[in-house]
Amino acid sequence: MRLTKFEHAALLLELSGKKLFVDPGSFTTPITDAANTVAVVITHEHADHWTSDQLNRVLEQSPDAVLYGPEGVAAAASGFSIVTVAPGETVEIGPFTLRFFGGRHAVIHSSIPVIDNVGVLVNEVLYYPGDSFAVPEGVEVDLLAVPAGAPWLKIGEAIDYVLEVKPKRAFGTHEMVLSVAGKNMAADRLAWATAQGGGEYVNLQPGDSLDL
Repeated sequence: MRLTKFEHAALLLELSGKKLFVDPGSFTTPITDAANTVAVVITHEHADHWTSDQLNRVLEQSPDAVLYGPEGVAAAASGFSIVTVAPGETVEIGPFTLRFFGGRHAVIHSSIPVIDNVGVLVNEVLYYPGDSFAVPEGVEVDLLAVPAGAPWLKIGEAIDYVLEVKPKRAFGTHEMVLSVAGKNMAADRLAWATAQGGGEYVNLQPGDSLDL
């Protein structure tokens, strides 16, 4: 399986000639190569994780692609056919097995409602929590996509999250809200946290790929 990181929180997984997109949102450059896409996972309803334009680009090239998301996504993306998923569910689509965890977005502020959010484990290898610090209980995480910067996040929380999950490998996501200096600082802290559990931090940049 091959992982390609896009800007912010968007990821592409490829296996056996099929594609799976995760969270193609407004901070991600337009998706242009979406042929042979079997599914799109949207962890939650915020626009930096999905847009109508991005979904339409995928569906124009792969009209049979299945869109997965929690109930909040189904309500927000009412113009699309969303297959709702919840924590504890497992879905098999093409060569991909998706296991869902979590359930709620991290708290931004007491004045802002907390929305649905799911983390996703792909083929028992990659775990991406969306906008949360949900731990996939009972899973030894091979590769963790860890949020590095957000209005709901301080770096100490991300460090503690990595220390708790103890992934074999990790890389940063959700970093378009950070300056270059901020990204480098976050990467240094997350690399330290990953090493504490014996893991390796991979400093992926948009466009970089990794074989899993």
